Amino acid sequence: MYQWRKFEFFEEKGAGRGGGGGAPAVPAEIAGRVTCSSGGRGRVAIGCDDGTVGLLDRGFRLSYGFQAYASSVLFLQQLKQRNVLVTVGDDDQASSQSSAVCLKVFDLDKVQEEGSSTTTPFCVQILRVFTNQFPEAKITSFLVLEEAPPILLIAIGLDNGCIYCIKGDIARERITRFTLQVEPVSDGTSSPITGLGFRVEGQAHQLFAITPSSITLFSLHHQPPRRQTLDQIGCETNAVAMSDRMDLIVGRPEAVYFYEVDGRGPCWAFDGEKKFVGWFRGYLLCIIEDQRSRKNTLNVYDLKNRLIAHSMPVGDVSHLVTEWGYIILIMSDKRILCIGEKDMESKLDMLFKKNLYTVAINLVQSQQADPASTAEVLRKYGDHLYGKQEYDEAMSQYIHTIGHLEPSYVIQKFLDAKRIHNLTNYLEKLHDRGLASKDHTTLLLNCYTKLKDVEKLNHFIKDEDGVGEIKFDVETAIRVCRAAGYHEHAMFVAKKAGRHELYLKILLEDLARYDEALQYISGLEANQAGLTVKEYGKILVDHRPAETVKILLRLCTDGGDPTTRRGSNSMRLLMIPSPMDFVNIFVHSPQYLMEFLENYIKAVKDSPAQTEIHNTLLELYISKDLSFPSMSQENGFDHHNSKERKGKEITNGYKSGTREKAKLGKEENKTAKDIVDRQRKGLALLKSAWTPEMEEPLYSVDLALIICNANAFKDGLLFLYEILKLYKEVISCYKQAHDHEGLIACCKKLGDSTQGGDPSLWGDLLNYFGELGEDCSKEVKEVLTYVEKADVLPPIVVLQTLSKNPCLTLSVVKDYIARKLEQESKLIEDDRKSVDKYQEETELMKREIEDLKTNAKVFQLSKCTACTFTLDLPAVHFMCMHSFHLRCLGDNEKECPECAPEYRSVMEAKQKLELNARDHDLFFRQLRGSKDGFSVVADYFSKGVVSKTTIPPENAP
Repeated sequence: MYQWRKFEFFEEKGAGRGGGGGAPAVPAEIAGRVTCSSGGRGRVAIGCDDGTVGLLDRGFRLSYGFQAYASSVLFLQQLKQRNVLVTVGDDDQASSQSSAVCLKVFDLDKVQEEGSSTTTPFCVQILRVFTNQFPEAKITSFLVLEEAPPILLIAIGLDNGCIYCIKGDIARERITRFTLQVEPVSDGTSSPITGLGFRVEGQAHQLFAITPSSITLFSLHHQPPRRQTLDQIGCETNAVAMSDRMDLIVGRPEAVYFYEVDGRGPCWAFDGEKKFVGWFRGYLLCIIEDQRSRKNTLNVYDLKNRLIAHSMPVGDVSHLVTEWGYIILIMSDKRILCIGEKDMESKLDMLFKKNLYTVAINLVQSQQADPASTAEVLRKYGDHLYGKQEYDEAMSQYIHTIGHLEPSYVIQKFLDAKRIHNLTNYLEKLHDRGLASKDHTTLLLNCYTKLKDVEKLNHFIKDEDGVGEIKFDVETAIRVCRAAGYHEHAMFVAKKAGRHELYLKILLEDLARYDEALQYISGLEANQAGLTVKEYGKILVDHRPAETVKILLRLCTDGGDPTTRRGSNSMRLLMIPSPMDFVNIFVHSPQYLMEFLENYIKAVKDSPAQTEIHNTLLELYISKDLSFPSMSQENGFDHHNSKERKGKEITNGYKSGTREKAKLGKEENKTAKDIVDRQRKGLALLKSAWTPEMEEPLYSVDLALIICNANAFKDGLLFLYEILKLYKEVISCYKQAHDHEGLIACCKKLGDSTQGGDPSLWGDLLNYFGELGEDCSKEVKEVLTYVEKADVLPPIVVLQTLSKNPCLTLSVVKDYIARKLEQESKLIEDDRKSVDKYQEETELMKREIEDLKTNAKVFQLSKCTACTFTLDLPAVHFMCMHSFHLRCLGDNEKECPECAPEYRSVMEAKQKLELNARDHDLFFRQLRGSKDGFSVVADYFSKGVVSKTTIPPENAP
């Protein structure tokens, strides 16, 4: 192992300890020879041949000591989980029949004060090691394993090859004892136990037993314990240790061997007799005696990095202990040598000065330093290689710093065009680990494009097979690829990342592949397709309008499948895009918007946006100034060609004005025809979207009125005014258009009160003709015929209204007035006859009443009016000249049975009239509903309802 490098990673820490300025030593209070030692729980325990035990603190001062045995302390061990000290020693006080060797357990938390240096801890238990079942022998090794407290497993190795084991709660003496026998050698003699080692894996407990000639493994979790011989070589005392991985370490003159449960492991050929073997923080400790000079040397081996971390000569060592992060050597002359590991920074500085960067890297990795420290070492190594112009090797080191070193530090070093390959490699690794930013992606793609390395570009972008997430910024990659002309790569990234809007942006704006864009949109989900059409629909409509309309119809109607439209409140319907979301893309193509909305309302009858759709269609149908880009383009193209042709014809001496005018006339006729067709559709939509069965129309009435007014669409206005019962506005439309025939027809239709019309329209019509200021005799005669027939206006009103028109002569109304006068005269005559008749009847009634009041009445009836038998007494005679037997009247003695029904009907009618006199609403309803309101008032007067007055009582105030 002379090839291993030697370093001074450790240093002696002895100066200034022990209370003085020299090297530390065992305190003078400990007079005996040190026979055993143990570290643990922040103190070092040492046992002496005079039976005393001393506990040393961190400064190697005596914390306290006590007399543990009468003779000597053979072995001791401090427990890790509890502050307990387990010792084995010799007490001379034992009887001759029993052994003086006993095991004691001291609780160091319970001390009995006897003085500053003679404090005695509480002895929990004393056990005799040797009994009748366990014969006495010389103890050669001792080891304690802490199981679940307070259970201990104690192994005591003897010189006869036996191992005595004590297991249980020592304090309560609930223990079991058993013996393990190492296989004897061939000549019948036994080898002493020179070392012990416990290995714990879960519930499995195993014990290594070492003799000078064998290594044996006992599996204690089996009953009885299973024995397995691992090797036919062993070692001497103190050359046994356990690594932190629970491997057995055995030191022999020729080498150091490692053993696992299945046999020998690694072997390290370190020459020299191993006086002591130990393990400290991953380092192998060996005190080796030189066969020639007989001097001892302490070597600290770093097996992972294959170096000697420290090497120094030492004297005659009696004990090796590790505590407080130090290696403590107790010499035979009671001197103490304390060796501590230098800090990582000091070790690295030492390596950096020698340019041993590889060793430094291995060192920090083996000692599990934090990643930042490891990255710093790698950075320095990379800087060293970079300074030597070994750029490839430097970059390999910089790559290992990714995640801890700022990438700009490395990128700045390799921006030179000559080192672009190294920079590309670094940026690729940065992306592989998902630590690249947008700028890094831009830089890497620029590297690929400058190198014209399409293969690497393909590998970077396309060779992920769709597995996992993309390791770079999508938008940046697309932007760089587009700028460099790699459109296919940009499209691949956009498609894989699900960025459909970017994919379509490239197809439409860069490549103008409209058909492919439409096909791509058709394959998307409804929501994604809707979003992309909203963003790029204008371009598609400008270049592929018919195909775009088909896609939109499929999106908005869900493929026309009626099974998906089961009620307007279904969730499925609400998830379908609304046609109104796409109106803005038809800004230059209103004719295709009309086609789209027309087909939609044919396919869908219960759309939530039907009001907005109908409003939009009405505006498209009725507007006169609707522009058609296709026509404009054709016109522009033709106009441009016409200019060229015109120039040629003029050059050749021809005239082309007639041809141009003819062409313009055709275009104007085409536009006018289109307006008529659209307005016809608009009127049909107005009517179909508001039928008499509907409570509300499928469009906004106010908006429809505004559109019709703004575009002077008379038919639409007439329909809306009529259905809104705005008859005055209907008449106004005809008046503004001077449509006398339509005006009269409208009044005939809307002025009939029997059909719910407004009779006052005739008055407005006559007023219109009266103020017209032109000859309209024919129309007035027709109107007068209907007025006379329906009797809607008094003749005086007709005459006063028509008299305002100076162009109308008396001959227009002569026949009407003559007929009206004749009718009035006849009515007057009939009324005069009725008056005379009623006056005669009234006089007759008055005379009869006077006669009843003043003259006697002679009753001459001889028969009863009820039974027609001869009238006899007792009899009753009424003033109406009816006579009855008293028995025939029954209870009705006060009124005539014959005349009572007529009298009651008259009284009931009178009471009803009195009640009606109080019902003002009824009176006014009849007044409003009658053609002649005066007749209603007269009727009320004739019945005495209105004129009836109430006479207040005499005593009224």
